[in-house]
Amino acid sequence: MARNLRAKIPDSDEVIVYDVNATATQSFLEEAQGLHVRAAVSPREVAEMSDTVITVLPEPQHVKSVFEKILASALPAAPTTTSRLFLDCSTIDPTTSRLVASLVHASASESSAIFVDAPMSGGVVGARAGSLTFMVGCEPDMLSKVEKVLLLMGKMVWHLGAQGAGLSGKLANNYALAINNIATAEAMNLGLKWGLDPKTLGNLINSSTGRSWPSEVNNPVPGVVGSAPASRDYEGGFGVSLMKKDLKLAIRAAQEADARLELATKAEEVYEKVEQDHKGKDFSVVYRWLGGKE
Repeated sequence: MARNLRAKIPDSDEVIVYDVNATATQSFLEEAQGLHVRAAVSPREVAEMSDTVITVLPEPQHVKSVFEKILASALPAAPTTTSRLFLDCSTIDPTTSRLVASLVHASASESSAIFVDAPMSGGVVGARAGSLTFMVGCEPDMLSKVEKVLLLMGKMVWHLGAQGAGLSGKLANNYALAINNIATAEAMNLGLKWGLDPKTLGNLINSSTGRSWPSEVNNPVPGVVGSAPASRDYEGGFGVSLMKKDLKLAIRAAQEADARLELATKAEEVYEKVEQDHKGKDFSVVYRWLGGKE
């Protein structure tokens, strides 16, 4: 995402980066050869030097911790604009996001700091290709400003409603993804046990009513989709631990909304077991966990 920002921003602008992984930061700086890029020593310094601050963090506690550090004392005015924009692209629960938004807005007048939730879909492949989809929670009058930044890293922006709504949309999507992934793995395994050819079965499903992203793009059977993680030993995709995390977030948010999720408990149990056996692998490794033929 940072590479796409660096490549697409105007010549007069620059990307200021901070990451706990110092090696990754240094690699990014060397790759850029100093062009439009600077490293900061902390998240707070990034915020001080920026008009727009983009955060992408693993879990709710990380987002809360980073913003508490950024807002430990009053921030100076934004360098070139009257209002500093905080775009959080993390996938966390809407309740924590609203709490962080209130911290941001309490630290300054509403006009000088705006917090927007903008979780994304598309995975590592989409991040590299600049083809991510963003789900946004903000006031309508902020959308054009938000879109201008996000479309440097992605191809589509969905406005779901007020702050927090982007995350609600993302968790609903990822709940469906978690269930579809298991169903696809089970269906492919079933067909192969019956002696069907995996590519033929995959093509059948993808031209019929069983079609889904896990079947068409991220098929769990090695060799069915050459670009899928399954075809490279389930490496380099959307980690099973992240899928488990997003499922837990969706379950928690559903409980807060009093929404029934009949398949959630079993799906959570499956991902718990898959993570124990295949930690670090793409979540489509459910197929291998089921004992699928490879």
